[in-house]
Amino acid sequence: MPVTKTAKRALRGSKRKELVNKKIRKNLEVAVRNARSRKNLESVKRAISLSDRAFKKKLIKKNKAARIKSALSKLLKAPSKAATKLTAKKKTKSSKK
Repeated sequence: MPVTKTAKRALRGSKRKELVNKKIRKNLEVAVRNARSRKNLESVKRAISLSDRAFKKKLIKKNKAARIKSALSKLLKAPSKAATKLTAKKKTKSSKK
C-alpha cells in the first residue's frame, strides 16, 4: 500500500487509467472478432480504427497494429470460396453460349 500522499494519488490515477485501457483493449478484441466473422467493409474499418487508437495510446505496439490491419485488409481482398465458385460457374455458362 502507498504511504505518501503523492503515492496514494498516483495509485488512484493508475486505477482509472487501467479501467480505460481495459475498455479500449476489449473493444479492439471484439471488433477484430466481429470483422473476421462478418468480413464486411464497415466492421473491418472499425477494427482498423480501434487498432490505430490502441497504438496511439501505447496499449499495443506498432507492429501488432500493423499485423492486425494487414490481416483484416486481406479479408476484404481475398474472395471467399463460395464467391469464387459462383463466378467460375457464371463464366463457364456465358462462354458456352
